[in-house]
Amino acid sequence: MKEFDYKEELTKIPRKPGVYQYFDKDDSLIYVGKAKNLRNRVGSYFTNDRQLNSKTKVLVRKINRIAFTIVDTEIDAWLLENNLIKKHQPRYNILLKDDKTYPWIVIKNEHFPRVFWTRKYVKDGSKYYGPYASVGMMHIILDMIRELFPLRTCNLNLSRENIEKGKYKVCLEYQLGNCKGPCESYQTEEDYDRNLSDIKDILNGKITVVTSRLKEQIKAAAEAMDFESAHRAKVKLDKLSNYQSRSTVVSASISNVDVFSIASEDNFAFVNFLKVVNGMVIQTQTVELKKKLDETDVELLSLAIQRLRSKFRSQASEIIVPFELDIEGTNELRFVIPKAGDKRKLLDLSLKNVAYFKKERMTHYERLNPELKTERLLAKIQKDLRLKELPRHMECFDNSNIQGAYPVSAIVVFKDAKPSKKDYRHFNVKTVEGPNDFATMEEAVFRRYRRVLDEDQSLPQLIVIDGGKGQLSAALKSLKLLGIEKQVTVIGIAERLEEIYYPGDQFPLYLDKKSETLRVIQHLRDEAHRFGITFHRNQRSRKTFVSELDRIPGLGKVSVDKLLKTFRSVKKVREAPDLELRKVISAKQLQSLRQYFAGQSLPKQKD
Repeated sequence: MKEFDYKEELTKIPRKPGVYQYFDKDDSLIYVGKAKNLRNRVGSYFTNDRQLNSKTKVLVRKINRIAFTIVDTEIDAWLLENNLIKKHQPRYNILLKDDKTYPWIVIKNEHFPRVFWTRKYVKDGSKYYGPYASVGMMHIILDMIRELFPLRTCNLNLSRENIEKGKYKVCLEYQLGNCKGPCESYQTEEDYDRNLSDIKDILNGKITVVTSRLKEQIKAAAEAMDFESAHRAKVKLDKLSNYQSRSTVVSASISNVDVFSIASEDNFAFVNFLKVVNGMVIQTQTVELKKKLDETDVELLSLAIQRLRSKFRSQASEIIVPFELDIEGTNELRFVIPKAGDKRKLLDLSLKNVAYFKKERMTHYERLNPELKTERLLAKIQKDLRLKELPRHMECFDNSNIQGAYPVSAIVVFKDAKPSKKDYRHFNVKTVEGPNDFATMEEAVFRRYRRVLDEDQSLPQLIVIDGGKGQLSAALKSLKLLGIEKQVTVIGIAERLEEIYYPGDQFPLYLDKKSETLRVIQHLRDEAHRFGITFHRNQRSRKTFVSELDRIPGLGKVSVDKLLKTFRSVKKVREAPDLELRKVISAKQLQSLRQYFAGQSLPKQKD
């Protein structure tokens, strides 16, 4: 077999719009794509290797043959791409995760047509409406039609010849008033068809046309003093108006448009579709797509639009989208990005639906697979904070002191966005005297990462400093001394407004107060604060006790340490019996201790 040579293949591909197809060594179709310029698009797979993600690189390695089809316009390429993907379902193309068979409402091609729902689309001349993504809404429409218009439900062949021969008799439906008895010529085909005309208008979303017609009938019947007919028409009008009030009405000026929006995650995307006819949303559907080659939102939405329009047989010439697509519109098809008005409200409605669907689906997936939630959260933090890699390892520093006394620093560690308490550390500050928060931070950061480097441990992807520009600058100074300032990302969080500061940037970053990223950073900061305060209290208490025992004449440092190690606190030393104390200190020391706690004057020390 001849070895694949992409350079030779590229010379055969024209610089025209069209569709390209990739085949593997078994000559199986593995990918279909569209392009404004076929040669440039195909060539990008082979010449921009560094810009490709790992999945796309695998695809490129499997390409053994390239086929292409030239078309006149981008719209043609878009349609052809969709048809080829639907037909062949190539391995590396995105497929809509939506294998349901949706129901239709059908007006059967027969004498006195029946109106019913079905999941089978048969090309027999019958008229199909839908498909309906909501089965409940489909039944509401069908029930309303049956209430408004008496229709036959039997499957008899009501040809003129059979009726004239008297082959059929009216059934219980006639007795109940649900059918007007066309089987015995009690209803003419012309009268039956007039009802069908109204039904077709309702199914096409032209409810205002039917309501206008009913109002005219009421007026005409009232003028003719036919109050019974006027009442029947009024009942129909009320039911139709009640149904219309339950529909999402946007604006009667918007006649026939499709609306699409998208929300995506790392591996999934969700697309919402709204079909609007005569100002009402008559169809809605949200589908899920699983990314195959790290596709962009533009690519995903372009694909989903054609699939959904094909599935729901939409003929709307105007499509509302949230951003520009890589498709140029034509006279027959226009893409609109509304900024305000009723069309913008429609787009916002679609965006709200797709956001809700995405949240529900991702919550479901994360419940089944907690690791998925972790990966999504880390990816969000990486994106929000502009990090070079996923922050699997994060550390946060906090200082504690009271007017410079007993200064300590604490460091907490998060692994995969969760506390790793076994890795928490604290430092007694050694080189700083007095209340100097910046110098304290500088010492803590230096000592922490000096040890990390000495022990050949891995550096974190993100360092969080509790404080503003001053503390951040102090931390950065230590990182520079260690030569690792370019290997890690360090940020500061100022508590008052929760601003995020970056080294060298005078303007802070403000994250949304409800952002998951901000919640994780706040959790880091709060943990560091809690851990640091706890350690500081312990240090302060221990040193306070030691200083009290140190004031007792005759007790040296060694004796004081023995007492605290044995009895744990000054209170227990005071309450301990002499016999127990004599096991630790001498009789003379015991006498001094008792005199001190009794408040007696102590004997002068001999020189």
